[in-house]
Amino acid sequence: MKKTLSTRIILLSFGLIPLRVRVFLFRALFFLFYHVSEKHRIITVHNLVRAFPEKNLSEIIGIAKNVYRNMGTVAAEFFEIPNLTVENMSNWVTFEGLENYEKARAKKKGILFYTGHFGNWELLAACFGLKNMRVTIVYRALDNPVLENFVAWFRSFTGHKVIPKGGAFQRIVELLGCNEMIGILIDQNVAWKEGVFVDFLGRPASTTRRFADLALKTGAPVVSAFIIRQENGRYRIVINKEIEVSRTGVYERDIFDTTQNFTRVIEDMVRQYPDQYFWIHQRWKTKKSQIET
Repeated sequence: MKKTLSTRIILLSFGLIPLRVRVFLFRALFFLFYHVSEKHRIITVHNLVRAFPEKNLSEIIGIAKNVYRNMGTVAAEFFEIPNLTVENMSNWVTFEGLENYEKARAKKKGILFYTGHFGNWELLAACFGLKNMRVTIVYRALDNPVLENFVAWFRSFTGHKVIPKGGAFQRIVELLGCNEMIGILIDQNVAWKEGVFVDFLGRPASTTRRFADLALKTGAPVVSAFIIRQENGRYRIVINKEIEVSRTGVYERDIFDTTQNFTRVIEDMVRQYPDQYFWIHQRWKTKKSQIET
């Protein structure tokens, strides 16, 4: 993916601002957004209250504000990522669990990588590329052509490939057959026709069934990876062990159990670091009551 003039202008405009100043500015903007946008503030607080009923309102408000603070930091760091190199990457991140990647890679069936909207997930992708772990990233294409080019270039400049979600299933199967890796975010709400309802933080969440379907049909190992921001500002990238795929022979049961296994890993990470999750998203928007009978 080539870097267009508009992409160059965007990167240059924000890149000229020193990172420390940029972080201050973006945190201030997101803090303002927290107070001004009542709708998104209510979504965030409501999600947190439902996910952590044991916490009092003061604790919930504290987490919510830290969520916006973290988003401001991530937005500011976004324009620093193109400056990453193999040589300076260690100043930003450390890797844990690389042996889990190697074990999955040794099976030569490709790898299905997944994560959630957690930490600085764009930095995670960039570091994977610089670590020579090249992935085909499946994503939802944007309507705005300028932003679409920017995001597509950004996600591919360290060697990854990108393909839009629509009609990508067969292409993904082919790539896995060539021992390539697929990366996807699986924690977004989907329409009930596209998903399966599994438990996520105590509520039924409509979750894509395609990822489990791919694992069942191809036999590709499934591995999750997360990037966790530390108190010193650096990040820890954790690659987990291969996740179990249910194979009872009952298709719908296997889809449900496997998707639940995948989702539980994200839930465990969110419970440990609640302020690093993207709570603004209406993760539980689709309801079971919407299912047509």
